Formats: sequence, C-alpha cells, structure tokens
Amino acid sequence: MYEFLKETVLPNMAHRAKTVAPEMTVGDLLRLFKVDGSDAYPVVSGETLVGIVSKADAFKAFALTPDNVVPRYDDKMGTTVAEVMSHEVITVDTATNLQRVLHLMVTHHFNSLPVIDGKNRLKGIITRDDLIEVLVRCADHATLPLTPPAVGYYAIL
Repeated sequence: MYEFLKETVLPNMAHRAKTVAPEMTVGDLLRLFKVDGSDAYPVVSGETLVGIVSKADAFKAFALTPDNVVPRYDDKMGTTVAEVMSHEVITVDTATNLQRVLHLMVTHHFNSLPVIDGKNRLKGIITRDDLIEVLVRCADHATLPLTPPAVGYYAIL
C-alpha cells in the first residue's frame, strides 16, 4: 500500500474536465446536472478557472429572502452561473501527491478537485473514483477478494 504515497495527480487525473461558462444560466446548468449526474463543474472563462459551481450553488438562485417570499422560478432559471458559483476554489496541480488529494476530499467532502497549472489554467480534474482506482491498484493482493461470495458476509477481524 506504500505505493499510494508515491502517486501524484498527473498520471491519475482526467485530462478533459467537463466545464461550464460563467454566462450559462442556472436553468441550463440544472438540465446539465440532470443529464450528466455530476455534482459540480469547474467554471472556466477561456482556459482560466474562475470558480466552481455545485448543485447546492445552483439552488442559491431559488432561496427565499425577505424581499422575495415567493420567488418567480421561471425568472430565477435565467440567473447566471457567475451569480451563484463559488469564487474561492480549492485546487491541486499535477505534481500534488494523492495522499494530499485524499485529505482535501475527506476534510472538505469534495467529490472532485480541479487541476490547474501555475497560471490558473484548468488542466483536468481528479475525482474520488480516480482515487479508488489507485487505492485498489496499490492495495496488497492478500486483502479480501473483489467479488463477494455467493452467500454470506465477510468477517473482518
């Protein structure tokens, strides 16, 4: 399992991250969430990462306020991603150790982290699934089998 400590982001990340533009509407974003199943998207202007938008961020457009007790949902669908996205983004670079990525994901409850270069350009994304793949690959082969038995449960002693 010590091999995991040597692993970095670059060979394990997806080089093509699905992104959205700050000008996209919340209505289009919600449709994209429904079709794609992602929990969040990096927000990119040109090649530069400018934020991240999650499902929770998208819901901000529909929040009740003292001035707006009954929101006009159709109007709110036109809210832009730029209005609801998180501008402060925790990112990693291609040389980041996967143990650090794992720590960030566990600490902040993230499903993925954008990967950027020194000029804040998006280079890819690293996900929980990527980490699972590396952990399984690095695991000692003497661990539990990957396929469950036909009947019964595993007892971990």
